Amino acid sequence: MTHQGADEQANRRLVAAVYEHVLQPLDSSRVDEFFAPGYIQHNPLTETGPEGLKRFLDWAREQTPNAVHHVKRILVDGDYAVAHVHVVIHPGDAGNAVVDIFRIEGGKIAEHWDVAQPVPPEVRNSNGMF
Repeated sequence: MTHQGADEQANRRLVAAVYEHVLQPLDSSRVDEFFAPGYIQHNPLTETGPEGLKRFLDWAREQTPNAVHHVKRILVDGDYAVAHVHVVIHPGDAGNAVVDIFRIEGGKIAEHWDVAQPVPPEVRNSNGMF
């Protein structure tokens, strides 16, 4: 394990807090606390900016109130943090393996990319996705 500087430790704490206080509870009221005013969203299905994120979270809370995010690991390199997350939209479903990439600026999330892959019902190895 490599040594992380204070900034990288702060970035890890920030991303963990985003999952705990915003993404897991789908709480749009805390977006401004963690996301920069000029927040850039790269997922083409979501509006960019903090207001777009708030609308998405409100929609998701209404549509999927029981969704859960199981954060498996957070990796930090300077101003970038990558989270490997098991997202289960509907309880009982296998869910999705998700990788969220965040760019952090001034102690807030400034930019976000994500990729997702469904957890398949049948697998060809015993390694697991997480």
